Amino acid sequence: MRDDLKRRRIHTLNPALANQIAAGEVIERPASVVKELLENSIDAGATELIIRVEQGGSTLIEIMDNGRGIHAEDLSLAVMRHATSKIQTAEDLHAIVSLGFRGEALASIAAVSRLTLTSSQADDGIGYQVEVNGTAFDHQEIQAVAAPKGTHIRVQDLFFNVPARRKFLKKPGTEFGHIEEIVRRLALTHFDIRFVLEHNQSIKLNLPIADSGELRFQRVQQLLGRAFTENAYWMDADSINMRLTGWLGHPSDARAQADLQYVYVNGRIVKDKTISHALRMAYDGILHGHQHAGYLLFLEVDPENIDVNVHPTKHEIRFLNQREVHEFVRHYAKETLSQFQTATADLSDAMKIAENQASMSVQPRYQEPLQLHRHVESAQTGEQAPSDVLTDFSSNQPQGVHYSAQPPSRYQGSQQLNNALQSYLAPLRDTSSAVDQAQPLADFTVQSPKVDEHPLGIAIAQLHGIYVLAQNTEGLIIVDMHAAHERILLQQMKSAWDKPEFWTSQQLLIPKVINITRMQAMRVEELKDQLARLGLEIDQYGDEQVIVRGVPAILHKANFEALVPELLNDLDPNDEAQGLLQKRDQILAGMACHGAVRAHRILGLSEMNALLRQMEQTEFASQCNHGRPTWRAFPLAQLDKLFARGE
Repeated sequence: MRDDLKRRRIHTLNPALANQIAAGEVIERPASVVKELLENSIDAGATELIIRVEQGGSTLIEIMDNGRGIHAEDLSLAVMRHATSKIQTAEDLHAIVSLGFRGEALASIAAVSRLTLTSSQADDGIGYQVEVNGTAFDHQEIQAVAAPKGTHIRVQDLFFNVPARRKFLKKPGTEFGHIEEIVRRLALTHFDIRFVLEHNQSIKLNLPIADSGELRFQRVQQLLGRAFTENAYWMDADSINMRLTGWLGHPSDARAQADLQYVYVNGRIVKDKTISHALRMAYDGILHGHQHAGYLLFLEVDPENIDVNVHPTKHEIRFLNQREVHEFVRHYAKETLSQFQTATADLSDAMKIAENQASMSVQPRYQEPLQLHRHVESAQTGEQAPSDVLTDFSSNQPQGVHYSAQPPSRYQGSQQLNNALQSYLAPLRDTSSAVDQAQPLADFTVQSPKVDEHPLGIAIAQLHGIYVLAQNTEGLIIVDMHAAHERILLQQMKSAWDKPEFWTSQQLLIPKVINITRMQAMRVEELKDQLARLGLEIDQYGDEQVIVRGVPAILHKANFEALVPELLNDLDPNDEAQGLLQKRDQILAGMACHGAVRAHRILGLSEMNALLRQMEQTEFASQCNHGRPTWRAFPLAQLDKLFARGE
């Protein structure tokens, strides 16, 4: 064969072979056929799409639409390569608004299947038909047939003339799964179209036109699942030349696979690295491990600012203002998450969801502003609670969450809760001195402890030295105290990153000697400046030991045996200040983890309440630095159901 190639001359490929080669770029499997044909139907203005599939699409794919149809004289051109009605000049490529534009889809499909194309532009019941069987495309016979207005395409025996490609098809169920995903992607953005999907004469999807907010929500719920829509956060942000709307999945619903991520740019689903990276940054620090958040987002930009002619499948695009798009998506996605991710805001949603689940009548969430209702009769005020756990950073309380004192009727005037509040406030009434945020963790300021400002309620007990149990007006709150304190410390350190006084090293009364490896000990001198930036005064103390002489106030009770070796591993002596800044979140997350209150430490009620108050003032308080939940809510309706009360 190799010797034969040496003797061959350059020649022009015949059209049928050229089309088969071109089809390899566009038509990878039956789902590719469905995608191309549905996009053509949508571009033709269809409001109803019926998709019929047999054997995963290998034997039959049938698409029927009620769009504008194709002129009889254009049917032969429609199955030719580079024949299209969507662009005419090179300038049109710079502002594409249609899903298709290359004029390759029908030609590529016809080259590897037995294709029948029927179309009508009139309401008189007469249409025209052309058939192509993977052979030459010229001189195809066009015949008149009975047909409703719109286009009807039958694709049979896919890859019948390309055995190498056909043998790589998966089982029918697998191939149909890919087809269903294509339909799902299109249905999630084209709410003005009815979709019907059949497989082996069984209806799998029947999606009516969704022309209202309620119906659109129902379609999203049907396609992405109740778990996603119940917990997702709605966002709507715009700038001068961009708008971003859609749903951001709750961090606790993150998945091992990135299979619930849908991003549309001007109605076209895309896999764009710029947007994906921006969303990863928005979720940074609130996802557990290597999990992936789900989201459904719609980005609208000026068509002249994007290039969709980048990849044969048109899944990839290029932004003219890539940096601006990245910052826009990252900023507003993070702002949306932070708005809802305070413990207070998230608590309202959790209570609603749990109560609805208990009553088996879950209601969808919309974008109305949150109104949190909390109440206790005659709440007193106090100034300061002693605590060797927390530091006051109340200035970091996120904006945008509003509270109403109007209580739920079921719990109005809860005397039991009021008594708990009074016992909590009793030791606080004689204290009045304020503390500075750079003081040791033993000090914590409680500001106006009214129950309508305390959605996480009042601490009532500690369970196994791990969990804090709290009672609020709606039920029970269980808090993982280490995870919660870890998040509080991280947000405090992030906020104080540019405040040198916060990182001032305070000398330990008794310096701590830490065992490390020989390699780690060799790095101590090289990392002196970076450790000092973090308020850590550490010296080498032998071949496999260091001595910790000073630490910032916030870490005076940290687990240095774990923290110091981790820092010596993570820090790079070659990093300048910018390098340290890039690793900031990773480093601070480790410091927060080792500085947080440890499990099995006994806390007093005042300390537990101080923890709850800080959670209410901290962004992303619902997840620890590793993405695990910090608390769970159990409303009385759910507890009643557990004990069959009221049945």
